[in-house]
Amino acid sequence: MSFLLLSVLCSVLVSVLLKLAPRQRIDVAQAITWNYAVAGALALWLLDPSLTALRAPQTPWIELLLLAIALPSIFLVLARSVRLAGIVRSDVAQRLSLLLSLAAAFLWFGESAHPVKLAGLALGLLAIVGILHRPGTEATQARGWPWLLAVWAGFALIDVLLKRIALSGVSSLSSLTLCFLIAFALMLLVQCVRRLRGDMRFEGRSLSAGLLLGVLNFANILFYVRAHQALPDSPAVVFATMNIGVVTLGALVGILAFGEPTSRWNRAGLALAVVAIAIIAFAAKG
Repeated sequence: MSFLLLSVLCSVLVSVLLKLAPRQRIDVAQAITWNYAVAGALALWLLDPSLTALRAPQTPWIELLLLAIALPSIFLVLARSVRLAGIVRSDVAQRLSLLLSLAAAFLWFGESAHPVKLAGLALGLLAIVGILHRPGTEATQARGWPWLLAVWAGFALIDVLLKRIALSGVSSLSSLTLCFLIAFALMLLVQCVRRLRGDMRFEGRSLSAGLLLGVLNFANILFYVRAHQALPDSPAVVFATMNIGVVTLGALVGILAFGEPTSRWNRAGLALAVVAIAIIAFAAKG
């Protein structure tokens, strides 16, 4: 269980770092670039993945390239969402992406549409309605909700790509490590173009933030994998604890540490999100 708690903590700390980035004059795009350099290096060092396995003829290169593009893109979207919509709603939107993943499993991966799963899906959709509401002016709400929806859809896309890669038979660790390295190369190219255009300059504070972000990002994944290894017969428990833990801790940090306002709609949506995740995990266990 300690692995799960550490994974939850690292996940929420990523959102906290993204929330603090503008205040500390951190260039988020630069930080995300160095994040993938660190995550890729740690994966090569600690996980020792076999990259030669990617030479297999069934290697899904299109999905790998799409994933390498989607990973940094969703990080940029999450940073914007945390800034405009807050940690509370952004973390919930991220975790409720499982609703779209579940729908994709029904449509494309042949998973049975169990009534309990459908009930969880319905509650999750109601939760989204409540979470999208934000106290404040209409202009404030208009700035936040498109990014929440982008977080919701983006993380679901990543989950679908990971599922397709796993079904190909290629090692998930090898695939993820390669995607980290490709993402770093692509983001570094983008930063070099920005530098040549005079849009930014490389800064030490953004580098430092990127190193910390990379450690937290990799640790989140590592501890989550270790939790599954420690509880091999309880994948649903791991899944539910992780998602509910992030939603709960994210809400506490957002409200208590950053004073993010929440309405009755938000709180109702948050409660429904926890129930929906628990129901889906229970159905998966069954």
